[in-house]
Amino acid sequence: MRDRAQGSSGRSDADRSTRLTVFVALAANLVIAAAKAVGGVVAGSPALLSEAAHSVADSLNEVFLLAALRRSRRPPDERHPFGYGKERFFWSLLAAVGIFVMGGCFSVFQGVEALRNGADETHSGYVAGLIVLAVALVAEGASLVRALHQARGEDRGLKDPALRTVVAEDGTAVLGVLFAMAGMALHMVTGQVVWEASASLAIGVLLVYVAYRLGADARAQLIGEAADPELSGRIRERLAEEPEIDSVEALFTMKLGLDSTLVAARVDLVPGLDSEEVEEVMVRIKRSLDEEFGETDQIFLDVTDRLAQEVREGPAATGERGGA
Repeated sequence: MRDRAQGSSGRSDADRSTRLTVFVALAANLVIAAAKAVGGVVAGSPALLSEAAHSVADSLNEVFLLAALRRSRRPPDERHPFGYGKERFFWSLLAAVGIFVMGGCFSVFQGVEALRNGADETHSGYVAGLIVLAVALVAEGASLVRALHQARGEDRGLKDPALRTVVAEDGTAVLGVLFAMAGMALHMVTGQVVWEASASLAIGVLLVYVAYRLGADARAQLIGEAADPELSGRIRERLAEEPEIDSVEALFTMKLGLDSTLVAARVDLVPGLDSEEVEEVMVRIKRSLDEEFGETDQIFLDVTDRLAQEVREGPAATGERGGA
């Protein structure tokens, strides 16, 4: 119980750190989005406007992540007996959709429009726009460094979808700013809008790819992803070590949340145990698994009897052979 309390305290501390990281990213994105939008309108820069849309999408996504952190910690209730851990995955999926629609699609649209219609060749305001991007690069880089530092300092690392999304957003933002700066600079030097349009298209493609990866991860977890193979293997080995278990016939796992895993095993016990002994053995094994693997908080053991199963299947098998 003490270890579980310490684990719960550690998870709460990790959640607080993640929440602070998301708040830092949100504050940076709101300020940067406003600066990019003003600079993009003044300069008439499609790359800068694409970056503004990117920052707006990131800001909205941070709100989604804050909702995920708050709602996923609610305790189990009658309607949701396994808790609300998957809320984290749901809101991460919405964040991925936001990156795709508000960031990726708008950036591609800006790039295509710039290629079709050209751009303002006076470059008025481009210097100010480059300064805005330089400031944004520093802010996004600082937010990325904090998120990576937190990921390295925690046991669960980037397994937390909220923290993983922040790292992906900030990393993409740094690359996007570099693309935009390169496109604007080349546009100013060569007078060819194709450079800036290409930068906007590159930003869009990058955002679409990141959104796809984040969305695929969230989808896998929402529909019922198994635990890590390493954890499943350790659980199977631990069950096989129990003297009362003759064999582990089947083992199924599913992630219910960041720190919650369902374990369902079908085991065959050694002969000679009566019903009371079986019940005591099952209780002890569940307690043992719960203590050793803190995240396996939902454990179900199904006792099978291979001999009885063979007896039940015998007539069916014999009938099939006779019919043939």
